[in-house]
Amino acid sequence: FSYKDLYKATKGFKERELLGIGGFGEVYKGVLPSSNEQVAIKRVSHSSKQGMKEFIAEIATMGRLRHRNLVQLLGYCRRKGELLLVYDFMANGSLDTFLFTNEKMNLNWSQRVKILKGVASSLVYLHEDWEQVVIHRDIKASNVLLDAQLNGRLGDFGLAKFYDHGSNPRTTRLVGTIGYIAPELARTGKPTAGSDVFAFGNLMLEIACGRRPFEPEKSPEEVILYDWVLEYWKIGLILQTSDPRLEGNYVVEEMELILNLGLLCANPTQEIRPSMRKVMQYLDGNASLSNNFFDDATNSLITAQNQESLNGTSFQASSDNISIVSLSSSTKSILCYGR
Repeated sequence: FSYKDLYKATKGFKERELLGIGGFGEVYKGVLPSSNEQVAIKRVSHSSKQGMKEFIAEIATMGRLRHRNLVQLLGYCRRKGELLLVYDFMANGSLDTFLFTNEKMNLNWSQRVKILKGVASSLVYLHEDWEQVVIHRDIKASNVLLDAQLNGRLGDFGLAKFYDHGSNPRTTRLVGTIGYIAPELARTGKPTAGSDVFAFGNLMLEIACGRRPFEPEKSPEEVILYDWVLEYWKIGLILQTSDPRLEGNYVVEEMELILNLGLLCANPTQEIRPSMRKVMQYLDGNASLSNNFFDDATNSLITAQNQESLNGTSFQASSDNISIVSLSSSTKSILCYGR
């Protein structure tokens, strides 16, 4: 796109056309003069030191991806210090504005489930079905955009990494949003499909509970959403964590599934988390998640670790050195290895 067309499309980047401000710059609503098509135009901040790097990464990744639940990149413009990306316009904005403001209508339960399934489907595509593995690295409610039919589409690939199937990801700087960053990233610096699953698990809890993953203003036992839901799960009252704005209007089996699956996906131990393909099978009803899902996951891990031992590693896994439930997932792992 020419800069002139994008300047006209946004009426000179007027403030009234501003849709929002993200980590790397501003997003404007625009109407392309040549086609009268509505678009969203991201104007990367001049002050962002990572601006150029993130801009190039997003073009390289987004331009080749095609999935109904991804925000489609239509083109770009690079002019001197101006960096601009042009996307499909998402008429209903970002998911977080529906969950956490009173300016928009409350999403009903079926709409929330549809959004979750859409984002899950896009992650299966990114992790397994595209020509390379794409790790998004910034899955959160504000990066889930809703079209006119309230379909969830994953956007903002400025932090994305991609690598060949079967290869190991390289260590990178730690990026992301607090509450969605998997614990192992702080230790290894290596983003993986599992770290995306962790973020998606927190997104599931967020959508079901109507609460952000990290709320420091809450009482100590409620600061971390995962810990709060886990405590209710332990006493068999997990449905009490559902979003009060739903007023109990949800399918009980679906709510239990999404809360339980959220706990499994957001497990602090990477090896416990399911793949996004398995998550999709649970959500579609093609696989069953038992009430003892932590036990099932632990048994699978014990089997895998014991197999490693037989193959020559020194670690011996048993139920004695694996603790299922910790007091706080912020400081301890749900699964503690006796290494």
